[in-house]
Amino acid sequence: MTLPADHPAIPTPKVGILLINLGTPDAPDAKSVRRYLAEFLSDRRVVEIPKLVWQPILHGAILTTRPKKSAHAYQQVWTDEGSPLAVHSRDTARALQQAMPQVMVDWAMRYGNPSIAARLADLKAQGCDRILLAPLYPQYSAATTATANDAAFAALKAMRWQPAIRTLPPYHDDPAYIGALQASIEAHIAALAFKPDALLASFHGMPERTLHLGDPYHCQSKKTVRLLREALSLPVHMSFQSRFGRAKWLEPETEATLAKLVRQGVRNIAVTTPGFSADCLETLEEIALRAKEVFLREGGENFAYLPCLNASADAITLYQRLMSRELSGWID
Repeated sequence: MTLPADHPAIPTPKVGILLINLGTPDAPDAKSVRRYLAEFLSDRRVVEIPKLVWQPILHGAILTTRPKKSAHAYQQVWTDEGSPLAVHSRDTARALQQAMPQVMVDWAMRYGNPSIAARLADLKAQGCDRILLAPLYPQYSAATTATANDAAFAALKAMRWQPAIRTLPPYHDDPAYIGALQASIEAHIAALAFKPDALLASFHGMPERTLHLGDPYHCQSKKTVRLLREALSLPVHMSFQSRFGRAKWLEPETEATLAKLVRQGVRNIAVTTPGFSADCLETLEEIALRAKEVFLREGGENFAYLPCLNASADAITLYQRLMSRELSGWID
């Protein structure tokens, strides 16, 4: 069929993948952190407190004191290329693009830049009429996976011509994910100058009430640990980090667990964070720096933080398998 001469240009139909991670401030300064925290902590998926109660607290005590403290933490892990989370997310998208040349791969952040709406619009403008949304959270939580999808659906709501959409399900127990973790953990442990007595798997914390409300995050995290115990030859313990506010959070808490392990005779430990796809403030500052300080202060002798999968070969093999499966019928 020949199109009329005045017909608008239509790009060749393509399939796209949008990798999504949590987010990061644009710079490690108080102003940028304040802007980022205001967006992050205003999300009703993240803070499930009535808006009329929460907003005065957020714009009062929290956003007047926390940005400076958080900016200092970001400064300790910021790289010459920028935020670690942004750098690893970008590198992952680039490597996956090379591994899957038959699709278009991009990346976005739920909070901060590049935004989900902007990257979706760009993929659509380049001809992607079918897009897989891929929040890189192995364990599902409303505060991570669901809110990423929410933001994408909100962006689609403003589009005249929407692309077809699929979403990546959680992969906490996928054999490819467990295999990638096992390979990464064993390789990093083999490179250490000491032999760990145990491995601690630390997950981002969630308020305990999310479990009772039906969020599967706690159960899926426990299954990941169970599968790691079966795959690895050293004892694997489990904990939750990153508490905020006065609510009761999932337990056991990471720093308390490290202190307890020292009392139980563990002097050499390695810590992994299998709920994070890429290294970020919560892994590099909270675990590699602060948790290490606690462990050594309590009497531990050797502490090693094991990096996330990031954009490693193990990660790209994992993502290629996951994405190819979810794109079945859209690509050969």
